[in-house]
Amino acid sequence: MTGSATASAARVLLADIGGTNARFALADTSLATPLIVDSIGEYAVADFPSLADAARHYLDQTGAIAQNGVFAVAGRVDGDEARITNHPWVISLSRTRSALGFDGLRLVNDFAAQAMAVSLLTAADVVAIGGARWSPAAVSEDRTYAVIGPGTGLGVGGLLVRNGHRHALETEGGHVSFPPGTPEEIEILEKLSAQFGRVSNERLICGPGLVNLHRALSEIAGEDPGPMQPADVTARAAAGDPRCMRTLDVFCAVFGAIAGDLVLSAGAWDGVFLTGGLAPKLLSSLQHSGFRQRFEHKGRFSPAMARVPTLVVVHPQPGLLGAAAFAMESLAAK
Repeated sequence: MTGSATASAARVLLADIGGTNARFALADTSLATPLIVDSIGEYAVADFPSLADAARHYLDQTGAIAQNGVFAVAGRVDGDEARITNHPWVISLSRTRSALGFDGLRLVNDFAAQAMAVSLLTAADVVAIGGARWSPAAVSEDRTYAVIGPGTGLGVGGLLVRNGHRHALETEGGHVSFPPGTPEEIEILEKLSAQFGRVSNERLICGPGLVNLHRALSEIAGEDPGPMQPADVTARAAAGDPRCMRTLDVFCAVFGAIAGDLVLSAGAWDGVFLTGGLAPKLLSSLQHSGFRQRFEHKGRFSPAMARVPTLVVVHPQPGLLGAAAFAMESLAAK
């Protein structure tokens, strides 16, 4: 991509901002697939004093021209301001828009972008867990999807497609109380309750949750595992360590049960999308685990659950894709 990019109304600067990296790209909202893949650039947030400086660096380096932007940020968006959870940037929408000379700028939560991305996913962007299949639907068709993403924490949301418009649902569903479904999980809850008091789903289903699960299983066996990191659990499981393998089994089974509960709560009969940093990395474990069995095991609703697709998102840039979907929706609303 060079300076040949034009400042048409359809050209929008996208950003996906985390605690470590800032990813930028361009979208052309006149296209059915708006994210311009060869425009993606990635930078370390620590290299820039502000989001505006990082965005200006991208525009200057690439020669790109845009007058509008949609920036997805890993933190809470509160009116004009957003704070990155794991980085000291405090982002002012009005000051950032002014610094870039943009006509329009929208800040959205990164998990809202993950949800919006669902409307632009293709069959090649997902891998099904279980036998229920999914195919993309036109925005003109009403749909209700659930989105759940384990990473540093557990993001939970949804996407409503109604009357040709997309509506991302932001929730704090990761903090719903953990519901054990087996005698072993009751023991795990007892161990985690002793440590945390109230135990939410996020205490188990995220990166640190792998460590919490491993410690609980070790304590049940009367052993002290010592300090562990999430990568230690997955690496030792791959090497054949029985307790780490069991940790992954429990993780996947509980993840399936929680995802199924989310479908019931949200009425997301059109599918649940598994996003976040962990789901693609644990794809093989999810495929060869009790995830789908626990997902479907919902009593009288088990037959209905068997028809609901569960899909791991393997698109390399779902945050930018979701920002592009927001850009399209903003244009449609004008």
